[in-house]
Amino acid sequence: MQHHQSKLETVLRALALTLVVLFFMFPIFWILLMSLQTNETILRVPPSVVFEPTLANYKGIITGRLETSAASLEINFLGNLWNSIFLSVTSVTLALVLGVPAAYAFARLKFKGSEDIAFTLLSFRFAPPLLVLLPLTLYFQQMGLADTYIGLIWVYQLICLPLILWIVRGYFEDISPDIENAYRIAGHSWFATFRKIALPLAGPGIAAAGLLAFIFAWNNFIFALVLASADKQPVTVGALAFITASGIQYGQIAAAVIMSITPTLALALYAQKYLVEGLSLGAVKG
Repeated sequence: MQHHQSKLETVLRALALTLVVLFFMFPIFWILLMSLQTNETILRVPPSVVFEPTLANYKGIITGRLETSAASLEINFLGNLWNSIFLSVTSVTLALVLGVPAAYAFARLKFKGSEDIAFTLLSFRFAPPLLVLLPLTLYFQQMGLADTYIGLIWVYQLICLPLILWIVRGYFEDISPDIENAYRIAGHSWFATFRKIALPLAGPGIAAAGLLAFIFAWNNFIFALVLASADKQPVTVGALAFITASGIQYGQIAAAVIMSITPTLALALYAQKYLVEGLSLGAVKG
């Protein structure tokens, strides 16, 4: 009886999991189907999953020529894709270099005002981007940082740095200071303790924080829209090129979506072990 109940429970759990996966993956599947159709096929009523697939949308994106019913336009989506990769990777790398030592300091060195400083940094995540865009635009124009990669990477720290600082800080606080103290007593420096003890132990947490920061940076829209021109804008802004005077190019938009989510999806699948381990680190006490 117990064996029968256990088998039924397994089947029901598998069925529930399958339904959840289908529910969340269906939009991506539908976008993939759209990317293989022409605008005429997409807009037909009623919609159908039976059609003759075409790679014209992907070809248009790769070659940089967008063919519409009224005209032929030039687009630079691959340039936007490179901008997204460069801006996200560089921003997250800088945020890790600055944020991980800062997170360690906040976790280990309790000084007057430390919580206030940490909360102030976190509050950057609370503020709506539109609140800081106007002063940022004026400052950047005066400093010569408007429409530059350096300026965008600097602004992206508002996204990445607070996220990494607060997530990684929690992982460092979960590591027993006794391990580090024993290593320090053996005659090693503070930096050696940080590098050889704290960093490896918090590694999964740092990887998870870096991955989440990368996704947030990749998905950013408003900063790049206002502070950068077309040649420096990421894919989130570059997708606007497919909305033309002759209509909305749904097929090209779908192909662009598939190409833009592929890097983050591949990274998430590759690093899923670190993501699961990192996000669950410290969840179980005792």
